[in-house]
Amino acid sequence: MNKRKRFVLVSLLLSLGLLATQFVRVEYRYQAIILFGGFSYALSAWALAEDLKGVEWLTVLFLPCLYPVSVGLFYFLLPERMLTRLAIMGVFGVGMYALLLTENIFSMAAIRTIQLLRAAHAVGFLLTLVTAFFLFDTIWSFRLPFYLNGILVALASFPLFLQGLWSYSLGENEIGKRTLQYAAGLAFVLGEIALALSFWPVTVAVGSLFLVTMAYVGLGISQFHFSGRLFRKTLTEYLGVGIIVLVTMFVVTRWG
Repeated sequence: MNKRKRFVLVSLLLSLGLLATQFVRVEYRYQAIILFGGFSYALSAWALAEDLKGVEWLTVLFLPCLYPVSVGLFYFLLPERMLTRLAIMGVFGVGMYALLLTENIFSMAAIRTIQLLRAAHAVGFLLTLVTAFFLFDTIWSFRLPFYLNGILVALASFPLFLQGLWSYSLGENEIGKRTLQYAAGLAFVLGEIALALSFWPVTVAVGSLFLVTMAYVGLGISQFHFSGRLFRKTLTEYLGVGIIVLVTMFVVTRWG
């Protein structure tokens, strides 16, 4: 079986697995999501195994594991309608297939030049933000104390930042010190933002979107820095987006 067929098969199996988690009894749903995450890792590792070596068994498989988990958690928050479930399942399957193709390019680009690497970076960046939104939305929906919001957001974002930055330093046999420092720093800052945001009267959706926007700004600037293409215009554009979203959120928030 060639890679593309394996990617299609894995995407179908995980889509069915995602649907199956919704029929588990409520008290066992989070245990089911943990199993689903392990299942996602195993299937993704099988599909990508040919080109994986060393640290890639961790870095390449971060997103193929977290993306299904994040969608599964977000799935619980949606209306229990079969049409909605099928629609999300279909979108998830397409996204999973695109993600496997992207991670396959990253694993191959570590040993040779791949022309599609820039496109893979774009897709990987988009799916990282989608995964982050689903995770942040789930965390925010629990209405936890402010310190737990900060800790959980930092923990959830660290592997996403790590994978996103590692994809710009391909060819290294280990996760570089700079990559670890930047990922930890970005995760810490995002956790602090989540902690501060806990005191704002924002809705779950608005809070999650703001955190994703801050992740977009931080990760985007860092990736351009890693690639050696961070110019003043690029920095201004990213910071401008962050400022506009912050002002907008401040205006639409009901402070009364």
